[in-house]
This record gives sequence, structure tokens and C-alpha cells, in this order.
Amino acid sequence: MTSFFILILTFFLSSNTSQQDKPSGYVLERESEIGKQQPGPHDGDGTTTGYSFFADVKDLKFVFRKRALHPGSSIGYHKQEWDEVYYILSGTGEMAMNGTTFPVKAGDAILTRPGSSHGLKQTGKDDLVIFISYQLD
Repeated sequence: MTSFFILILTFFLSSNTSQQDKPSGYVLERESEIGKQQPGPHDGDGTTTGYSFFADVKDLKFVFRKRALHPGSSIGYHKQEWDEVYYILSGTGEMAMNGTTFPVKAGDAILTRPGSSHGLKQTGKDDLVIFISYQLD
């Protein structure tokens, strides 16, 4: 699992940031310093904690976000405009995709394609923790 994310970050950072925007060659962010309590995205239910890594990095061409969906919370059903990856780190949930629902758990990766619709809700007693990543235009 860790090597999967290292590979993704290496690809995106090497291909989408210019050397002048990162004079030290890297950006370190700690989730303990960037976490924010937020309502469920896309008109979802409940409370979540969002971690928008590298949101303030100039000209970064991708999004890398961690989100904890607390018990009873969800990401509302919405139409997808670009390729987006959801990777389940822990917990259990139910994904709704184009009118079909299926269970998801730690170790599952879901690629949502442009034009599809999806939502995700937390199930079980523990937080559903996910990484979300997509490339910006």
C-alpha cells in the first residue's frame, strides 16, 4: 500500500511541478496541522475530517486528499467530471456508482471515470478513511 502511494506521488510531483516552485525540492505537510472538520462533501451527511495535502502549492496539477468519514457521514451522490481515484485506507463503506451499490473496505481502489455518478457512505462502527486523488487541467 505504501509503495503504491509513493509511486503515485513520485509520478505527479516529477511531471507536474516546476523546479522554480519548489526551491528546496520537496514540500512536507503533516496531517495533524492541516486537518479540518467539514460537512460531508457534495451535500453528504454528517461530519468528516478533510486533509487537503499541498493545497497551497503553486501550479500543482493534481489533488491529493485524505478524508475520514465519521459514523453516519457520507460523500453525496454527484456526477464525475474527471478521472478520480478513491483508495480505502480503513473502515467499511458502501459506494453508489451509476445506480448500483457495492461494499468497500480497506485495500479497495475505485476509479471513477468522467460522466459517471457516485457517492460514498460510511458503514460500521469505525471511521471510513480514504485517499482521493485526481489530476487538474
